[in-house]
Amino acid sequence: MPRAGKAGRSLGLPRVFSFCLFLHSSSAQIRYSIPEELTRGAFVGNIAKDLGTDVAKLAAANLQVLSDSDSQYFSVNVNTGVIMVSERIDREQLCGQNPRCFLHLKLAIENPVEFYRIEVEILDINDNPPQFPSDEVSLRIYELASLGARFPIQPAQDPDVGTNTLQTYHLSANENFNLNVKARTDGGKFPELVLERALDRELRAFHQLVLTAEDGGSPPQSSKTRITIQVLDANDNHPVFDRPSYGARLVENSPLGTLVVKLNATDVDEGPNGDIRYSLSSHNSAALRQIFAIDEQTGEIRVQGNLDFEEATVYEIEVEAKDMGSPTMEEHCSVVVEITDVNDNAPEVILTSFSSSLSEDAPPGTVVAVIHVRDRDSGEQGKVQCHVSPDLPFQLRKDYEHQYSLLTSTHLDREHIAYYNVTVSASDLGSPPLSRHTILPIALADVNDNAPQFEQASYEVLVAENNPVGSVLVTVSAADPDSDNAKLSYSILDNGMQDVPISTYFRIDQDNGTIYTVRALDYEQDKVFQVPVEVKDAGSPALSSTTVVHVFVLDENDNAPTIVYPSVPKGSAFHQTIPALAEPGYLVTKIVAVDADSGHNAWLSYQLQETTEALPFQVEHRSGEIRVAQALKESEDPHRLVVEVRDNGIPSLSASVVIVISLEENSVQDFSKSLDLPKSSPKDTNLTLYLIISLVSISLVSCVMFAVVAARCLKAGTPDGFIKYLDVGGAGLTSQAQNYTSCFSPMSDQSDFLFVKPFSHSSTAETVAAYEQCFFCSVLEVHCRNFSFLNSQVLLITDCALARDHFPAWLF
Repeated sequence: MPRAGKAGRSLGLPRVFSFCLFLHSSSAQIRYSIPEELTRGAFVGNIAKDLGTDVAKLAAANLQVLSDSDSQYFSVNVNTGVIMVSERIDREQLCGQNPRCFLHLKLAIENPVEFYRIEVEILDINDNPPQFPSDEVSLRIYELASLGARFPIQPAQDPDVGTNTLQTYHLSANENFNLNVKARTDGGKFPELVLERALDRELRAFHQLVLTAEDGGSPPQSSKTRITIQVLDANDNHPVFDRPSYGARLVENSPLGTLVVKLNATDVDEGPNGDIRYSLSSHNSAALRQIFAIDEQTGEIRVQGNLDFEEATVYEIEVEAKDMGSPTMEEHCSVVVEITDVNDNAPEVILTSFSSSLSEDAPPGTVVAVIHVRDRDSGEQGKVQCHVSPDLPFQLRKDYEHQYSLLTSTHLDREHIAYYNVTVSASDLGSPPLSRHTILPIALADVNDNAPQFEQASYEVLVAENNPVGSVLVTVSAADPDSDNAKLSYSILDNGMQDVPISTYFRIDQDNGTIYTVRALDYEQDKVFQVPVEVKDAGSPALSSTTVVHVFVLDENDNAPTIVYPSVPKGSAFHQTIPALAEPGYLVTKIVAVDADSGHNAWLSYQLQETTEALPFQVEHRSGEIRVAQALKESEDPHRLVVEVRDNGIPSLSASVVIVISLEENSVQDFSKSLDLPKSSPKDTNLTLYLIISLVSISLVSCVMFAVVAARCLKAGTPDGFIKYLDVGGAGLTSQAQNYTSCFSPMSDQSDFLFVKPFSHSSTAETVAAYEQCFFCSVLEVHCRNFSFLNSQVLLITDCALARDHFPAWLF
């Protein structure tokens, strides 16, 4: 549609005509008025000033603009607090012919959540001239038309409102017709030509008139149409309606075919000139013609389309009655139909702000969605109430009329319920009420609120020593009920239990928790490991838990026996002289050997290597004692014996020593005086039994002490750690191979149980010296991490010189 007078918009500079401010505890309403067609960026109002707040506070409150429409006509500069026009505003496009036009937007701020409702009235400017449907209008009027006859002209249309819309019509000067402007109930005006002077076709067959439509703008705008009137001969009486207008009332849900009104018109003419036909005037809109229909014979107007109170509350139908004369004569009347509202519209739920993802740690009262509801019905039928299920951790808060906020009502837990379908039900107050349901899908976003947990509180692993590097010991596994934060990472902690960092023994795959050996393990060096394993999730901050993997190293036969007595350089022989008259059974010497292994791998056996000649000596298989097996001859040459010591491992390992036995010449002496060791006596025979009883007693006392110390450690609390090591026969934090063997004293014929200090190849000389002094000690140490006062020692001393008469004594 062409728009003249655009220059007139310069009068509508960006200005605020009026505003009103309504403040409440949780919301406020502000009203502005601006003219239409303002340029982008035009000033609407200062929201910071009108709210009485500081611009900086307004910006810090995270101001957001919420609009009920799809278009964003306004924007807010949070730095200045100024509301500006962001899109072209055409009042006629937005509101049509409505006398008042408003645009609504909402401002929302956080901390606390408050809403401000902005109502902007769009004022009309005279940017549209009146327009006739056609530039030319043709009328055919019978020359005998009576004075005062009216001939309606299709009116001009002006989309502006108020004084800017169509106000009046002007008719060009003429002798026969006058102009009458008829006002309709909706405020519209349409012109009628009124015959003021009789027509005479013979005098003048055609009349040319100009009709001008003018609005009330400043300056006014107008348009013209040319009216051509043809004067005809024929029928000299026109139909006459019973009344000039009719009225009716219908409910909006009236079914099709409902009778609206029955019209009646009469014509005094006879024959075809008095035969009347009814029709809807061409002045009626196309939409109205789709709703109502008239029977041309009976004049009954019936409903043929859907009535909608929300679209129109009143319909004005223009009806014409024509006779069948030639020329045809006609008469017009109007029918005003009022529509009564019924509750035929369910409420509408509009989400003006909604986030489908919500953090599971959101506190109660967190705003999830802002909901706008409306009902196109009127009165009580247009009032809406909303609610959600009370079984859900959500609730609705009514901010003001037609707006609700969906809030969390309690704490959320994604691991319990990860997804909600929140049904918002909106019901009106009609009878019966209508309702509508909207489902809001809300997914809870994970936060790291669950620490990973191991499947077992502790693990136990048995592994043989000398294992290949990279051997798999065990796979620890943990689970985390979180989602994105549940990516786990495993690591080994340094527990400080060994002198060497635990990481030099083991490593762990941080992704799957598999523990591997970094180097071969040595039972004689370390028998037990406690490997603390930590698992962390991927949260920020990360959560973790720990477990302990107890690694027990199993002994293998990887140490050959070591002969500690007699001690001779490698490749040399040990020389021993005995009396020439030594009788069978005479104890020549005793081989003492130790094995760094344990268990059956340390069980030793002694034997003579086979020779080509028969030797007059024998070796006790278990004790290592070399005795005379048969009578000796004084002339015998020295005998060379090779004694082999073999352990019981698989495969068996061995060591050997060469003993050269020579006979003393002319030596007939008392054996008990010629030997370094006294001859065995019945009292020495029971020494082994005594020592075994002592060992059992010591073990029993050690177990009791271990239990007491462990109980004290546990009672002191877990923060101080586990009992690190219980060791018999060694001091210090690292495990050392403890060796126990059976041996004979030189004068005994029974095995004596001797305790030997921790053995290593570098301490062989010390071991021999200890054996020769026949003085042995054992240390029982119990170490408990972080408890220095629990580091106690018990010293066991056995003196061979006293062993024949006394049990080992406990010294503290």
